[in-house]
Amino acid sequence: MSIIRPVGSVYLKVRASHILVSKPSLVSAGLRSSVRLFAVVLTAATLAACAQSSLVTNKTALRAVNRQTSLVAANTKRHSPFSTHAHVTGTRATAPYGLASFYVEGQQTANGEKFDPNELTAAHRTLPFGTRLRVTNVATGRSVTVRINDRGPFVAGRSVDVSYSAAERIGIVERGVAKVKLDVVK
Repeated sequence: MSIIRPVGSVYLKVRASHILVSKPSLVSAGLRSSVRLFAVVLTAATLAACAQSSLVTNKTALRAVNRQTSLVAANTKRHSPFSTHAHVTGTRATAPYGLASFYVEGQQTANGEKFDPNELTAAHRTLPFGTRLRVTNVATGRSVTVRINDRGPFVAGRSVDVSYSAAERIGIVERGVAKVKLDVVK
């Protein structure tokens, strides 16, 4: 056992398992001031966090408004997804070809409708919502006219995702994908 005399009449006795202090009034005063300091620091940290979160919320709201404005501006432009090369070649424009797939799951489409695999709908990256698109399976010659109501496909190399019922009509359910010819109807 060792005895340490740091200040005036306070004695600390150090044993292997604990420390004994002979003046409890001095220790309780130090403990009180430590608790007060902790309370002040905790209050300051809480206020700083509140101020920070309101800044983040305002930035997020500003980004959302900017996104909405850009979407409105983008939707007001006239969109021509299939450019024609008639002015370059002097011949009639040909419809583009691509790879089609189908999907059967989804809660909501990109235009806000509830997804229904029994409707003749499709997802396309750039065509405006409501566009009628004739999708023709090159291998079988079967075609279906679908309405664009979603965005996609998000797999590289694919041009259009059609609903399950549209995929059945053109015969791509078995293989999953097929080369198709795309014609904008309306």
